[in-house]
Amino acid sequence: MYASCGDMRYASFLFDKMPNLTVFALNWMILASAFNGNHEEAIGYFSLMRESISFYNKFTFSVVLKACVGLVDVNKGKEVHGIVYQLGLNGDVYVANDLVNMYCKCGMVNYARKVFDEMGVRDVVSWTSMICGYINIEKIEEAHDLFKNMKLDGLEPNGFTWNAMIAGYARRGDSNEAIALFTGMTREGLVPDLVTWNAIISGFAQSHRASEALKLFRDMIVSGIKPNHVTFTGLLPVCRLTGWLHIGREIHGMIYRTGLGYNVFVTSAIIDMYSKCGCEKDARNIFDTVPVKNFASWNAMIGCYGNHGMVDSSIQLFERMQKEGIQANEVTLISILSACSHGGYVEKGLKIFKSMKERYGIEAREAHYACVVDMLCRSGRVVEAYEFVKEMPIEVTESIVGAFFNGCKVHGRSDLAKMMAGILRMELKRPGGFVTLSNIYAADREWDQVENVRKLMKEKNVLKQPGFSWVEKVAELEST
Repeated sequence: MYASCGDMRYASFLFDKMPNLTVFALNWMILASAFNGNHEEAIGYFSLMRESISFYNKFTFSVVLKACVGLVDVNKGKEVHGIVYQLGLNGDVYVANDLVNMYCKCGMVNYARKVFDEMGVRDVVSWTSMICGYINIEKIEEAHDLFKNMKLDGLEPNGFTWNAMIAGYARRGDSNEAIALFTGMTREGLVPDLVTWNAIISGFAQSHRASEALKLFRDMIVSGIKPNHVTFTGLLPVCRLTGWLHIGREIHGMIYRTGLGYNVFVTSAIIDMYSKCGCEKDARNIFDTVPVKNFASWNAMIGCYGNHGMVDSSIQLFERMQKEGIQANEVTLISILSACSHGGYVEKGLKIFKSMKERYGIEAREAHYACVVDMLCRSGRVVEAYEFVKEMPIEVTESIVGAFFNGCKVHGRSDLAKMMAGILRMELKRPGGFVTLSNIYAADREWDQVENVRKLMKEKNVLKQPGFSWVEKVAELEST
């Protein structure tokens, strides 16, 4: 009772007093711990179960595998999988579904597919989990093959399956296929609900298909579906990506009319929208009216000041956040490092970067390293940036390379760019780094190297997308 009511302290107290542990009691403690976000504690109770009674049931594995997902601990998941296999429960469709789900959500889709292929019986959940796994790693063709084979296996996709496919194609920017699926769903007798509309609107927004996202939003309203906080948080990025402030204000007004103006996730999205549209005062007004702020609220406002060159304000807000007991997370530190970069606060930024692990308990990731490289290059310390990149304990990413090459171009250090290109052995995947490097060679009239870069881009099938004007897109939108 206490565990199910969320009183874990008293539940743990009573659990410790039990003379004889049972599967039922341990399952409840695992479930309650996982439900309350204490995934490590849930794994601990599972380990205790192994040591004390060595007996499990199907429910045990369902819960403990969800805890593995919460920790993104695929090694513990594999350990649990081994026990499932030893007990002969891998043939149970529900346990196998949980294994497929765990591997997919931990990024091990090949392992998930192996479990899926070995299943003697599959249900809609089995197929949908595997489809979602492929979609999450952007292998939409494999997902579509499964979607078709599911029907051949005598199973009809449910609303969640359709939503996953629609969102996958929409995120990729394949409007024709997304709309075809959307229409097909209706033809199959499934009425698109709010979840379906949110999936396709968010998918188009994420793939920068602003006009389509806004048109679909209007179609949803006309169809009588009332938007929720997920709709607005998925749609608002369209305005910040395009700079359509007038549309952003219209959506903002609708948010308050629907009573969602105090939802912390929605307000964070509004702050970010005003920030990206150049209205830092509007962003701050929204920030100040939020009664309960979460990480996203603080991060959006700190990033807003940084992007507008108001570095002192950004740092002051960062320090106030800590005084109010809000622990900085990865995104907070990216925002403040970016602010220091834009404002030329190199020493301050380096101090924060070097104290990330000790003070904030956060391991530096690719984005943090990219901020430092950008910071050093913007201030003309390109040699220092070169040494920093060489000594990084992580793989050099496109954003890091891009920041370094741009710094070399601005400060006339083509020699360092060429040396870096040699170190990387041209392991670039996106057009930005290639184009900048090609321009550096062109500035030095090294036309043979320019041609080599272009050939390499062709070999790797890296294409520079042609530019377009948002003026054209606005005209297109207003004509619909």
